Amino acid sequence: MSNTSLVLTILGEDRPGLVDSIANTIAEHGGNWVESRMAHLAGQFAGILRVEVAPEQAEALTAAIQALASSGLESVVHTNPTVSALSESPVVRLSLTGQDRPGIVREISRVLAAHAVNVEELNTECHRAANSGQSLFQADAQLRLPAGVSIDVLREALEQVAADMMVDISLE
Repeated sequence: MSNTSLVLTILGEDRPGLVDSIANTIAEHGGNWVESRMAHLAGQFAGILRVEVAPEQAEALTAAIQALASSGLESVVHTNPTVSALSESPVVRLSLTGQDRPGIVREISRVLAAHAVNVEELNTECHRAANSGQSLFQADAQLRLPAGVSIDVLREALEQVAADMMVDISLE
C-alpha cells in the first residue's frame, strides 16, 4: 500500500524551536518530511511542506498538526494532493530588479498568465540600494513554459512591460 501525501501550510509568530516542534509531530506519526519552503516575514513564520505518511496515520497526523494551534500555529492540511509527474515543459529562471513601486508583481504576472506560463516558485524582497539608498525590488522566479511558448517569445513580452516599469529582467 502506498503512502498518503499531505501538503501542510503553517503560519505563526516566529520563535526558536518552531520547526523542531513541527518535525517532532511528523516523526511521532511516522511521517516523512519530503519537501518544504519556509520563510520568516515581519516576525511571522510561514511554511508549506509535503509529508508522506502511512494511510492509517494520516488522520492522526492531521489532527496533531492542527493541535499545534494551542502553541499559536495556524495550519491547513490537504490530503492526497495530485502529485504531477515531472513535466516535459522547459523551466526558466526569471530575475527582476528595479526601483520599488506598487504593481510590479501584478504587471509581470499578467504577462505570464497571458502566455499560460506557470509560476512554480516566486521569491521577492525589497532592500536599500547601497549607492542611493532607494528602495529596490528584487524578484526571482522559477517558471514552467507551456507547449508552444518559447523563452524568446516570453522574453520579448516581458521586456515590453519591463521598459514601461523601468526594471531589469533576465531569463535563463
